[in-house]
Amino acid sequence: MNVLYAVGEANPFIATGGLGDVAGSLPQKIKEKLVNCRVVLPFYSDIPDNMRVKAKYITNFTVHLGWRHQYCGLFEAHIDGTIYYLLDNEYYFKRNGIYGHYDDGERFAFFSKAVLEMLQYINFHPDVIHANDWHTALIPTYKKLLYDEIKKYQNIKTVFTIHNIIYQGQFSLNFYTDVIGLRADQVSDLEYHGCINLMKSAIVTADKITTVSPTYSEEILDSYYSNGLDEILKNNVCKLTGIINGIDTDKYNPETDECIFNNYSANDISGKAQNRTALQKLFNLPTDETIPLIGMVSRLVDNKGFDLVREAAEDILCNKSQMIILGTGDTINERFLQDLANRYPGKMAVKIGFFPDIARKIYAGSDLFLMPSKSEPCGLSQMIALRYGTIPIVRETGGLKDTVLDCSYDNGNGFTFKNYNVNDLIKTVRRAEDVYKLKDKWETLVKRALDSNYCWQNSADQYINLYKTLISKN
Repeated sequence: MNVLYAVGEANPFIATGGLGDVAGSLPQKIKEKLVNCRVVLPFYSDIPDNMRVKAKYITNFTVHLGWRHQYCGLFEAHIDGTIYYLLDNEYYFKRNGIYGHYDDGERFAFFSKAVLEMLQYINFHPDVIHANDWHTALIPTYKKLLYDEIKKYQNIKTVFTIHNIIYQGQFSLNFYTDVIGLRADQVSDLEYHGCINLMKSAIVTADKITTVSPTYSEEILDSYYSNGLDEILKNNVCKLTGIINGIDTDKYNPETDECIFNNYSANDISGKAQNRTALQKLFNLPTDETIPLIGMVSRLVDNKGFDLVREAAEDILCNKSQMIILGTGDTINERFLQDLANRYPGKMAVKIGFFPDIARKIYAGSDLFLMPSKSEPCGLSQMIALRYGTIPIVRETGGLKDTVLDCSYDNGNGFTFKNYNVNDLIKTVRRAEDVYKLKDKWETLVKRALDSNYCWQNSADQYINLYKTLISKN
């Protein structure tokens, strides 16, 4: 079985967030299952030189995009047994930053069409093309509406994964004729509410649709979560499934992680307390072991629950906990947290920005990890926290609900609340503080967290089964 994994970013070449991490781990795990899985991404100029030199030029071809006839260079790299294709066009990809440009729609329409054109120039015929988020949403659309006219493409199946439904790739109707260049009678597959919606087109044209957690696949059928696409998803629900993401358990390993202060494991958790003390000293907090230390590593935006944090923070700090927060985001949240840290110097610390080594120290040194998200398609932070024996406090949404079970149940590994309101958040923090005082129970909870298994192997198996189901229909 051959799978081509198409994505806008991927480690180890370039990543801005969770999508790049997923694309850096999942295809390799799929390949370890003896599936020939290859990855294709744009050849951005921001890719570091030490990775650029690994890509070898293969050939070039022309991509027809509306009235444009664009050069595309094809490069190939072999990294840890996985083959990566990188598609080059300096006009589109020789820029600072990979997203946020005025012509992102055109840039990724070019990339999507180039992925399909590329198949005529490589010795690799995929059974499945797996596209991800709006940047590659035109791949299943072009494949069905244009390339299925070519015999070589007719048996290729397409999977489209929604990592976050908020970002849909919406453009004016002029974009259809100027850039996409399909026939006028095909516009209905792309038009939605008076504009071109690339995610909608993928939902309609792909053979299977996945989300990054089972609960999120259910939630986006509701208008509260769908950002307007619930009716389209309901019409295509037979194609929809949810598969939880994993984490790189070798990278995030408290036994070997060189970023943390002391290594530890479920067999010997003494290093956990040493990490806590060192983290408190790093952030100039008292090394008080009688109260829990709550950590957060997050984008500081209200969708991550920071409107609740603004309401609850003083109540939490005036009681029994310390807090350390790392992240960057909305100005209102950054300023609020900095002001709070100034007013509670012995209870609260904040660092604006994202520093991976400090993030690891917070995961390892905190007792509790707070994620009161309004919406969370999957969430990786709660799984990373569990990997380091740090107990999550989460709202039951998306992947948080699928990975964290309240400790009031047998084998629970965290603290959860359902309703998105400040009172329920504070009550859940209070419950966690009360359990923290019960040292034997707390130690059992920490060891259970350290034994949690959210590796990519389980996810890879589920994707492979999905691919096999599709191929069997040929």
